Amino acid sequence: MEGYIHSVETYGTLDGPGIRYIVFMQGCALRCKFCHNPDTWRLNAGKKQTVHELVEDILKYKNFIKSGGMTLSGGEPLMQADFAAELFKECRKHGIHTAVDTSGAIPLSACRHAIDEVDLVLLDIKSIDTNKAKSLTGLGNENALKLLDYLEESKKEVWIRHVVVPGITENYEDIEKMAEYLSKYSVISRVDILPFHKMGEYKWEELNLKYELSDVQPPKKESILKIKDIIRKYNLNAV
Repeated sequence: MEGYIHSVETYGTLDGPGIRYIVFMQGCALRCKFCHNPDTWRLNAGKKQTVHELVEDILKYKNFIKSGGMTLSGGEPLMQADFAAELFKECRKHGIHTAVDTSGAIPLSACRHAIDEVDLVLLDIKSIDTNKAKSLTGLGNENALKLLDYLEESKKEVWIRHVVVPGITENYEDIEKMAEYLSKYSVISRVDILPFHKMGEYKWEELNLKYELSDVQPPKKESILKIKDIIRKYNLNAV
């Protein structure tokens, strides 16, 4: 089983519990305006690697990630769902915790087998308003919310991730609606509030892509604290 890999990070601390080996995969169905990895968009632009080769490398770091695990990110890793499913299975054989960071954009019918094999899902909710999600990313949020329903049925742990972009998703009314919506799910163990940043802007320039958020600044600390307070009102663990 081969997959297209963008890069790996051997000491990740933000993409799941503990210290993690992170695999960034090629390919993405979305075109998020705030994307900091536009170089992952093209599926066949990365390095081809087999599951076996990747697991061999992951095992070199097993002692370092024993309290953490392996996270599949991207891009959108579920664009390569067969590869993801096989990788999760192999990691389980070696007692390695697995997570997938996904936008939920891939239809469940195409990625259910991979979801069934993973331990933790980091699910990005771009906007609770599907029209705003479409304007921001190119696709609505319907598939992501269907995936969340399936995760609830499956009793699989979920971390929700939400990027706060001033002028776009820094909307307290939408945040309130999102928190109220998410409060009905028992599988959500935390909600990560991620402030918008421009660290990937240079990649857009290198790829000759138009970056529409050049004039947007990161949200203020006070705004992030307010958003966390809104989410916590609904008994959700805002981080």
